[in-house]
Amino acid sequence: MKKTQKPSTKNVTSIDTDYVRSMQKKENFKKAQQKRLRNRLAVFFVIVCVVAGSLFNMNAGQKEILAAKHKEKAQATATLEDLKEQQEQLNRQLIRLDDDEYIAKLARKEYFLSESNEIIFSIPDKKKESEKDIRKE
Repeated sequence: MKKTQKPSTKNVTSIDTDYVRSMQKKENFKKAQQKRLRNRLAVFFVIVCVVAGSLFNMNAGQKEILAAKHKEKAQATATLEDLKEQQEQLNRQLIRLDDDEYIAKLARKEYFLSESNEIIFSIPDKKKESEKDIRKE
C-alpha cells in the first residue's frame, strides 16, 4: 500500500497573476460575506432569545396576576352572597316589624316589658353559659 502525501503549501510560492489575484479577491470577499452573515445571525439569534424570554416572563407575570384576580373575585362573590343573604334577612325582619304582635313579642323578649298581671322569668341560655365557661378557662 502506498500512502499519498499531501503537497506542502509552505514551500510552494504562489503565482502573482491577475487571474490568481482576482480569485483571491473573490475568495476573501466570500469569507468576509460568510463572516458578516454569521455575525448577523448571531445578533439576530440573541435578539430573538431576549424577545422570547421577555415574552415568557411577561406571560408568567400575567398568569400570576390573573390567578390573584380570580381569587379576589371568588372572595368578592362569597362576600356578595353573604351580603345578599343578610339583606334578605333584614327585608324579612322589616316586613315582620310592620306586625304589631311581633313588635310586642320582641319588646317583651328584649326589654322585659310585660302586660298587666304578667310575671317575667329570666331563664339563662345554655349556650351563653357554655361560652362564659370556655372564656374563663
